[in-house]
Amino acid sequence: MRFVGIDPSTKTGFVALDKQGDVLRRKELNGIGSKDPLRMTTLVDEIMEHEQTGDIICIEGFGFSSQQAIQLGGIGWGVRMALHRKGFKYFEVASMALKKFCGATGNRGPEGKAIKADKIEVSKQVLKRWGFENGSDNVTDAFVLAKVAEGICMHNTDNLVHKYHQFQLEVLSSVLNPPEKKKKTRKKATI
Repeated sequence: MRFVGIDPSTKTGFVALDKQGDVLRRKELNGIGSKDPLRMTTLVDEIMEHEQTGDIICIEGFGFSSQQAIQLGGIGWGVRMALHRKGFKYFEVASMALKKFCGATGNRGPEGKAIKADKIEVSKQVLKRWGFENGSDNVTDAFVLAKVAEGICMHNTDNLVHKYHQFQLEVLSSVLNPPEKKKKTRKKATI
């Protein structure tokens, strides 16, 4: 069993941890070439080549205001469909939950106002909390996702409360018990 984090992007972060939480593999995956759909297809294939039976997988959820939303959505759905096709279960972790899990959220702005944690803050917190460092933001995010996967595996054990902070337990709970998605109702056109 391994704990795997996937940060799907044009440069996808991939991290696999062993049962003790030690890094087995850390890699930024790019696919072949720069023209789509070849690059996207080979990127998804490359991700799947790294998966193993028994992996506990966490994948970063979709962002809302990305300038490359269509391209990233294509990669994100491509990875999810490939995992599903091969019989892998995965847990989706929202971007803000990823930041919260590593401690990169809170009131850091002027006069106690909350500001969005940036990639530098995430990297600082990951280094401070787990001693992990990487030049790629995508790999750093994938590491945090792998740590979330580790926490999911420990969720029903007594060690959970002793190993994790309250804010991390809240993230694990939100990943394991996601809110039900509400169906959008269409408004009828009025003439």
